[in-house]
Amino acid sequence: MALRPRIPRLNPFLPPPGSALLWRMGKPVVSFGPFRIDLATGDLAREGKPVAIGRKSALLLAALAAAEGKAVSKAALMECGWPGLAVEEGNLTVQIAALRKALGQRGDGTEWIVTIPRLGYRLALESAVAADDPHPPAVAVLPFANLGAGAEQDYFADGVAAEIITALARFRSFSVVSRSSSFAYKGRTVDIRQAASELGVRYLLDGSVRRDGERIRLDVQLIDGVTAGHLWAERFEDVIGHIFDFQDLITERVASTVEPSIETAEMQRSRRERPQSVAVYDLYLRALAALHGESMEGNAAAHTLLQQALTIEPDNAMLLSHAAWVLEHRHAMGWPPFTTDDAAESVELARRALQHCAGDPRVMTHCGMALLQAGRDYEGGVAVLEAAFVANPNDLMVAAASGIALLHCGDVCTGVERLQRAVALGPRDADARFSLTGLAMAALFKRDFEAAISWATRSLALNAHFDATYWMLIAAHAHRGELGEAQRHLESLRRIAPGVSLASIRAGQPAKDPSRFAIVLEGLALAGLQAE
Repeated sequence: MALRPRIPRLNPFLPPPGSALLWRMGKPVVSFGPFRIDLATGDLAREGKPVAIGRKSALLLAALAAAEGKAVSKAALMECGWPGLAVEEGNLTVQIAALRKALGQRGDGTEWIVTIPRLGYRLALESAVAADDPHPPAVAVLPFANLGAGAEQDYFADGVAAEIITALARFRSFSVVSRSSSFAYKGRTVDIRQAASELGVRYLLDGSVRRDGERIRLDVQLIDGVTAGHLWAERFEDVIGHIFDFQDLITERVASTVEPSIETAEMQRSRRERPQSVAVYDLYLRALAALHGESMEGNAAAHTLLQQALTIEPDNAMLLSHAAWVLEHRHAMGWPPFTTDDAAESVELARRALQHCAGDPRVMTHCGMALLQAGRDYEGGVAVLEAAFVANPNDLMVAAASGIALLHCGDVCTGVERLQRAVALGPRDADARFSLTGLAMAALFKRDFEAAISWATRSLALNAHFDATYWMLIAAHAHRGELGEAQRHLESLRRIAPGVSLASIRAGQPAKDPSRFAIVLEGLALAGLQAE
């Protein structure tokens, strides 16, 4: 029998001209669950065994896989499967149905290909909302419901949600689903777990707007998309005449609260669900939890965890910046050093982080403080912190750090404004201790000892292990002649920082203008803190 000549097969899976498919560079094979698909050939395998699917189905599955769990519009899928042709949407529906049959169901009984109402489809990668996902989280802002009688308030509800999406996109510690995907749920009764699964997120921000006469009330809540538990909720009210200022206020408050709320939830989840994990993100979360305690022991634990993570990802900017922060903070507090020169090591880590940070405001904040406090690079440190503040003024840590830097090395009035903004963004957040203590220091600069005590007392209520808060309380009470109270706080400081001295504190503070911090040191000396 004569053999037919072998005809060279043209690769039909290369992106056609004008295709909306964005192919991922450097990673031609995508795995999800038991499946692997080659994006270049469209070959699909389940646990190493080939799965027969048609050419159109393979093209569509490749497009969905390349999107890494994000929604792909129907238009983009149709252009990918039928490039340059005008075909009915029913053809896409048929192909998706065939794919679902070939893939079968996931372990939890749900489909691998999820329909996103009025938008398209998404491949439900197992890591999308899995409880043990060792990757940074994602959040979606659902369209806010208008509970008023008139549809004219829809624009306000939609505008607030859209502004919040934009503000949240400035944070790099989580990703935010686009408005086009999350707004597909507008006007629908949404099951939280289903919406989280369809959008591929762990967290959902939901809200409602109601107008009552001349007042508008907006309720916002952050929800865990896996457990459906509420993580945070708040109500905002104002008169209709201030509607745009009201919208700006809501955006700032929600954006500044969502980030630490998610961070706290992720740290708790790490301790509860992945106690033995060595994933880099998990190590990072455990280091954050150790740092939040504001103790020498926690600082040391964070240093160990971050060093372990950096052996896996040595160029990870977030890890580098936090490692720099650990050493900078230890240096600033006057704690026993880890290395022969903690300050120099902190600066080196900060400069490496800045090379890889791609403009991340939180990374720049920690690096700027390391340059300023540990490296005494006053101009460079302030410049980095200013750039961070411009990039994300709604991050309370960014606002606080830039304010403290200005107290030491710039315009004190502007520094106070930044610190007051940080307090307003997160008055109950544990990180507000930095802002409150900074405001206490600014009050000491003005010799307003009563205000200094008030600010520092508020900081102490949030965290009783922050050395600098005690510095301000001791100094303010001593300058007021209240030596008994000053010495009581001094004893508390010695319990959390054994060996503390005027020399150790002075060595850790910026010295561009030593006269500014001198009043704090003078008060500490009056209370009896030893010189060496």
